Amino acid sequence: MDKIADTPLATWHFVAFLALLALIGAAGHVLRAVINPIPDRLSDSDRMDMILSDGYNFNDYLFGTEYDDFGYYRLDSWKNFRLAVTWSMIGGAICYLFTDKEMAHVFAWGANNAVDWLWNVTVQRLQGL
Repeated sequence: MDKIADTPLATWHFVAFLALLALIGAAGHVLRAVINPIPDRLSDSDRMDMILSDGYNFNDYLFGTEYDDFGYYRLDSWKNFRLAVTWSMIGGAICYLFTDKEMAHVFAWGANNAVDWLWNVTVQRLQGL
């Protein structure tokens, strides 16, 4: 654990963490659209639509989700993709910044080791040629 606590933090660690969160958000978007067997909207009534989405105001811009004609989460919606990635990055960044610094050091240690591991694998493959 002392190795992890001694790992220096750099700006690229924060950028790499945000990129990882963006990938997690994108994966969550795809999984929600592809794997969900039950539609999110079970009713076609106008009243239910008014409750869930009352137009494109600021609230709908932040939280509004687009659905297809059958009530399923739309995979081909850029708005849904943007919302999934944005909320994943915001939530992860809040956790990253407001928890103990040990979390930042653990990610920095893992990122450094991942880069070293990728470099060693690349060198090993090139030597094998």
